[in-house]
Amino acid sequence: MIREAWEREKLLIFYRSVLRQDLLPFWERAVDPVRGGVYTCFDNRGERRLSSDKYTWSQGRFLWIWSRLADLCARKLADGDPNLYMEQAERTYRFLHRHALLPNGNCAFLLTEDGEPKEPIPGYGYDTSFYADCFVILGYTEYGRVAGDREALRQAALLYESVERRLRAKKVRSEPYPVPDNLASHGYSMIMLNAAQELADAWRSADGGQAERFRHRSAAYMDDIMMRFRDSQGRIREVLAADEAAERDENERLLLRHLNPGHSLESMWFVMREAAETGNGESIRKAIVSVKRALALGWDDEYGGLLRYVDKEGGPPSGRRTMGDNGAERFEALIETTWSMKLWWPHSESLYAALLGYRLSGDDELADWYERLHRYTFAVFPNDDKSVGEWIQIRTREGEPSEQVVALPVKDPYHILRNVMLIIELLSDWGR
Repeated sequence: MIREAWEREKLLIFYRSVLRQDLLPFWERAVDPVRGGVYTCFDNRGERRLSSDKYTWSQGRFLWIWSRLADLCARKLADGDPNLYMEQAERTYRFLHRHALLPNGNCAFLLTEDGEPKEPIPGYGYDTSFYADCFVILGYTEYGRVAGDREALRQAALLYESVERRLRAKKVRSEPYPVPDNLASHGYSMIMLNAAQELADAWRSADGGQAERFRHRSAAYMDDIMMRFRDSQGRIREVLAADEAAERDENERLLLRHLNPGHSLESMWFVMREAAETGNGESIRKAIVSVKRALALGWDDEYGGLLRYVDKEGGPPSGRRTMGDNGAERFEALIETTWSMKLWWPHSESLYAALLGYRLSGDDELADWYERLHRYTFAVFPNDDKSVGEWIQIRTREGEPSEQVVALPVKDPYHILRNVMLIIELLSDWGR
């Protein structure tokens, strides 16, 4: 499917069709044309809008998507009017700029349709996850890059610095995945790597000094992932003990034993892109080993597809539950109740990770994995009702649609669209 140039050309046509015919019509209908942003609170089939609330997490992601889409259309890699997408992206940027930041400088996690902060969990406050800040950073960065808006880039850099200060002071929250203070989360380094590398790329033409500063931060987070969270077997550990007492529990505790194959794959393509940017062949090699390890551990031999969570030795997550720590208990409950789900986002991430890894290495095992993932993903996730379109994002282990909430109660615009666009870019540039 991808080994020959003609196969890749055929695949490029396929992904362009997926973007234009299956994905974009749904999200073009979901745009708020008055206030800016996008509506995301739909049922899993996308047939009913359940709320007009706007999760900042998803609004920042949408801003990235619509800005990148305008860029693809301007470069004739996708069909559509780049000016229209940039107008809607600018409206979303203005909406976030007016409403997302709280008086303390953090981003509100949830906004009403008009932009008023709203507690996602009554009594927990407004700024319940620094991930919302990170996705606003990513959205501002891509919008600033494509629009040539230096002020948007400056705002993204300031917010990035704010997040780094909070991380150093251990004053971040991470709903819906709360991590206990005595543990270290791979997700923290992963999202900061992605934010830093995008800032470095965006600042390149605007300010070389800023670009170099963010490239340095990218390298630091990449090294943290590859040296601390990547173990001797090539597994990417999702949560690690941060002190000696917790380390003794490693082989017993559920939170420390579980792996997240989708996160591992997404993280490794961040690493591969960063390593390719800086000529770090050793990190590319190690990332490719970890991609294959994540796929082998995450693949469901019985029903096909990638499981949401697995044990570090393979199979269902296992280990002792935490007692007396409400945040850890909620995280572990999420692992235990959703481990067997087949979700849209790990599969879209796996497609790009396998394809990028094959492009960088020529490893035939990755080509085989890509073909297996492609067959499963496009047989299971796309919505059969073409009048609605998009994907039915949440599936049971057997592949049937499910209305179970697995993180946020949203139909998110990010992973599928991002990876389809990145694949289009990769395939378009393959032979050059």
